[in-house]
Amino acid sequence: MLAVRCLLFAAACARCAVTGLEEWVSLEGRLPSAKVVVQPKRLLQQIHSPEELLHSRLDTRVKNYTAGVQPVHLSQSSFLVEAFGSSFILDLELNHNLLSTDYVERHYDNDGQLSQNMGGEHCYYHGCVRGLPGSWAALSTCHGLQGMFSDGNFSYGIEPVGSEEEQKDHILYRMPDIDLFPLPCPGCSVNSTERQTGSHSEGMLNDKDGRSEEEKPVFTKGLRRSKRQVRRGQRTVQTETKYIELMVVNDHELFVQLRRSTTQTKNFAKAVVNMADAIYKEQLNTRIILVAMETWSSENRVSVGDDALLTLRDFMKYRKESIKERCDAVHLFSGRTFMSSRSEAAYIGGICSLTRGGGINEFGSVGPMAITLGQSLGQNIGMQRSKDRTAAGDCRCPDPWLGCIMEDTGYYLPRKFSRCSIDEYLRFLQQGGGSCLFNKPSKLLDPSECGNGYVELGEECDCGSLVECAQSGANCCKKCTLTHNAMCSDGLCCRDCKYELRGVTCRDAFNDCDIPETCTGDSSQCPHNVHKLDGYMCEAGQGRCYGGRCKTRDGQCRTLWGYNSADRFCYEKLNSEGTEMGNCGPDSSGQGWVQCNKQDVLCGLLLCTNLTAKPRFGELQGKLTSLTFHHQNRYLDCRGGHAVLDDGLDLGYVEDGTPCGPNMMCLERRCLLVTTFNLSSCPGSSFSRICSHHGTCSNEMKCICDPDYTGKDCSVFDPIPIPTSPDSPEKYRGPSGTSIIIGSVAGAILVAAIVLGGTGWGFKNIRRGRSSGG
Repeated sequence: MLAVRCLLFAAACARCAVTGLEEWVSLEGRLPSAKVVVQPKRLLQQIHSPEELLHSRLDTRVKNYTAGVQPVHLSQSSFLVEAFGSSFILDLELNHNLLSTDYVERHYDNDGQLSQNMGGEHCYYHGCVRGLPGSWAALSTCHGLQGMFSDGNFSYGIEPVGSEEEQKDHILYRMPDIDLFPLPCPGCSVNSTERQTGSHSEGMLNDKDGRSEEEKPVFTKGLRRSKRQVRRGQRTVQTETKYIELMVVNDHELFVQLRRSTTQTKNFAKAVVNMADAIYKEQLNTRIILVAMETWSSENRVSVGDDALLTLRDFMKYRKESIKERCDAVHLFSGRTFMSSRSEAAYIGGICSLTRGGGINEFGSVGPMAITLGQSLGQNIGMQRSKDRTAAGDCRCPDPWLGCIMEDTGYYLPRKFSRCSIDEYLRFLQQGGGSCLFNKPSKLLDPSECGNGYVELGEECDCGSLVECAQSGANCCKKCTLTHNAMCSDGLCCRDCKYELRGVTCRDAFNDCDIPETCTGDSSQCPHNVHKLDGYMCEAGQGRCYGGRCKTRDGQCRTLWGYNSADRFCYEKLNSEGTEMGNCGPDSSGQGWVQCNKQDVLCGLLLCTNLTAKPRFGELQGKLTSLTFHHQNRYLDCRGGHAVLDDGLDLGYVEDGTPCGPNMMCLERRCLLVTTFNLSSCPGSSFSRICSHHGTCSNEMKCICDPDYTGKDCSVFDPIPIPTSPDSPEKYRGPSGTSIIIGSVAGAILVAAIVLGGTGWGFKNIRRGRSSGG
């Protein structure tokens, strides 16, 4: 009988991504209590009594909001749902991280005219089931209750039935739940103290050698800092919260699926993102923030066909040409089903890229589509899907019944990431990918409110919710007001309620192409994450920086095949022939290969000294190139192959940014001068002089100055004080004798000026000190 039940569950869930929430777990009565009709009640707190009143009206809109503007919803609300012999009290709090301050919604009318509004209705909540540790909830209240919650043993999907005016009857679905949200590392979440001490969460990031990721030397390899730059409680890529600023585009088919209502379409899309954000927040310490939404209510703006990859490529062209909002990724929510075994397509590692930061997601109800978004965004942040790896046991999902988000396993809708997926994400960050994710938005759309974690008008500080403040900041911040003598309450540059000194490293460089961020001395926040401008030398002069990563042919060969790059002769011999064994890419017809020009041979097919049977990433297409040549009394191995990712990217070619000659690097399989990449665009810079020789030019075309220097072009000498104990006076670096001489001369001139009655004698300091210094 158990086997029959398993098969029935599997059959039902196989259709969930297409047919909606009801098909997700409904077995049409074959299994008891899988679906019930309920009438949730809202709990109202009485003013002079601890008791709560039941109210049949579920609306959370504030009644006295101004007409003509977006409705404002209650910051906190509670609901009672009685079903399956239990009474669930859902304590919810508005998801303050969902919408950015510049959030915009637009749609195209039937005549093609653009309609655009700043802001949007925010009725999206996160929370838990009262009294049940480990429970969670992600719901919207725009039209009844819609979303999911879990009591730790089962997950429940809920959605209203009937008209918007009634909002009484809801359908509640139940399915098993097995440890839905294991934390990726101790201390990563600020929301659950109990779960942080669990053995499961502590093991998530431990490798086979028994050391945690933070203990591995790879994290600090090549990172050097002076004694002055003391780190205190510095966070790592795991513990520092990441932010994905996302834009969503709803296609015309989705608009039609949702009753041709722009309001319903927008609310549906926001509910999907809200649920995906709950998963990313708990498992990856990463937030998903909506910056804009576009709905194609009249017609599709690009061709949306059965081929998911072709649609993705067309959609990314549309993003580059037509979407002006600054965001980390743009995703298409489609109302159609693609002719593919998967319900999404996205560029692997494409986050932060204008041309590759995006994905497409096919239609389902809120729950399944949130998982689809989690998968496609997961690919954007470096996670991969590999059947071979799973089958071999290298990345076994710990939950074979429910399955894992990035793996093709399980019988139910997967709702958690495997350890391998989390490791891939962390490795992606450590290698310099996703640099834009460390930049926290300065403000969100919601009205100012104490406890949302953002310092807003009328607030001196905001350490977050009561739980968050209890873990960090409670001694410095009370009701969004700084305590006595406190300068700050939270942030990477805040310690013991005081600003860290200028020059203290708050975010280490991840690799040779990253730039360490240091505290400014007058702010609690670490400066936003930047990396070196494309073209800098790296790895002892063997590589070039490109997109925050050090590019070398040796490194690419080792990553993909496990061996070093082949001799230059191999590239000159094979890539100039224009065959499958060596070329500069497929020709326009897709049937042949392009011959490399002589100067471009090092930018064509990647050739290595040896190959594994299969590439470590992607799927092998075609035959392996495996030739040996006798050249200058040596036998040279020349081997390569086409390793294609799910998004169509062929890893078998030399990457953009890889050196291909003196002061030259690859771009789109051409070898170009480094000057093409505008290395001298920073202030105080020329080709041979960068930031006055006292700084590094960043990817934002701004100088990041060396210690002791400041100014836009790093030309001003401004020494940093040497850290001392709190009882000792602050001291400055520099030759003490010189300081004494300068001080004596300055004093003599000052006395002379007083004696002479101030007859216009002037004195100009050649050494600008800190404003607080003498």
